[in-house]
Amino acid sequence: MKNKTVDPESISLRPITGEDTEFLYSVYASTRQEEMALTGWSREQIEDFLRMQFQLQHRQYLANYENPSFDIILINDNPAGRLYVDRRKDEMRVIDIALLPEFRRQGAGSFLMRSLMKEADEGSLVMSLHVEFNNPALEYYEKLGFQKRDFTGVYFFMERQPGLQNRKRREVN
Repeated sequence: MKNKTVDPESISLRPITGEDTEFLYSVYASTRQEEMALTGWSREQIEDFLRMQFQLQHRQYLANYENPSFDIILINDNPAGRLYVDRRKDEMRVIDIALLPEFRRQGAGSFLMRSLMKEADEGSLVMSLHVEFNNPALEYYEKLGFQKRDFTGVYFFMERQPGLQNRKRREVN
């Protein structure tokens, strides 16, 4: 079954609240399903492990960024994912972007990334992010102009220079 494309007008963001913890956990857990299937662990072991990892990650995100926005991605007012961004003086760091499986591959993530790229370009900001070496999004980020700058053994640190879209457009013409 082919997924339909999400109307960009149906996408919005709202700040996370304390009441969103269980939803945020479900988004996090959905991003680890394939990995957890390989462990051979029981459902309870997987659940315990993922809850512990989510809590650690969530606390780390909340504590360690200078100017973050932690938002729930809404599609037609339904919670669909999370978008965490740290806006610094000279850099925009995409901390995390993740959608629930039923909202993936419908254009919402691409729309949000293009919106962030436009914002970064208008502010002459370098965009950066971390992506796991085996994440299929790695190739997508490279197509958007992100370049690998560092490798930690699990994650690539990637950057995209401001104005890249406009330069590429001029080079083609």
